[in-house]
Amino acid sequence: MSTSVNLEDVPAESLMSELLRRMRCSSKPDKRVILIGKLQLEDMLPPFATFLELARSRITWSSVSSFYGKQCHPCAQSEFIWVLSCPPGSGKGTQSPIIKDEYCLCHLATGDMLRAAVAAKTPLGIKAKEAMDKGELVSDDLVVGIIDEALKKPSCQKGFILDGFPRTVVQAEKLDVMLQNRGTKVDKVLNFAIDDAILEERITGRWIHPASGRSYHTKFAPPKVPGIDDVTGEPLIQRKDDTAAVLKARLEAFHRQTEPVIDYYAKKGNVVNLPAEKPPQTVTTEVKRALS
Repeated sequence: MSTSVNLEDVPAESLMSELLRRMRCSSKPDKRVILIGKLQLEDMLPPFATFLELARSRITWSSVSSFYGKQCHPCAQSEFIWVLSCPPGSGKGTQSPIIKDEYCLCHLATGDMLRAAVAAKTPLGIKAKEAMDKGELVSDDLVVGIIDEALKKPSCQKGFILDGFPRTVVQAEKLDVMLQNRGTKVDKVLNFAIDDAILEERITGRWIHPASGRSYHTKFAPPKVPGIDDVTGEPLIQRKDDTAAVLKARLEAFHRQTEPVIDYYAKKGNVVNLPAEKPPQTVTTEVKRALS
């Protein structure tokens, strides 16, 4: 059940920050981005900040234009969808926040959405909870339905980054049907291509400070003292998923289940391969070129 926001209770700083963000986003074209990979972004990064959803009854484009002395209009609707396909450690965790901010997209992680739907006791959330209580997997149709609901949020007006779905061809087909029913389709697929050996070096060298979330890498961003947090002097840990054995299993699953999704979209002629082994700044340039 949706809840309204009383603007009188919103701090002025938050209100103006959101107004400025919406003004900046008004000229951005609509985009739909899908992140495909074995690791959820939530496993690699802190959760994205939740957008403040303001009641529209007392905020209009004309009032914003009047306040800033310039004319502002929402951008006209356009049809652009991007799919990012990548195994763990290929750099999507670095590039996705850049894409999100650059194009004013909302971030939709399937795991987060399922938990939110269950907590809110939405009709789909209730069905999902019933499946989980039985120890069953949540069906693809339920997940697609929850994604469809999430796309109605004001923060998704300019488009979305979908993280953790689709991971199989069947899921991709169901997603395509849902998007088609919304009058849109996948326009471009970004494939973060990278060799497995490079992934192993990137992932197995990662260490974190559990209390703060600070991350280090033995080769690329080492701590001043090996195994010790620079700030607190406390020991660093390596996540259980960041070992060579676990990585091997997850890469095998990626190649078996998710690589066919790339082939599925390739047959539609909309896949762009990106050199994910290059420095992040170079990859960012390539991403923006692909999305231009």
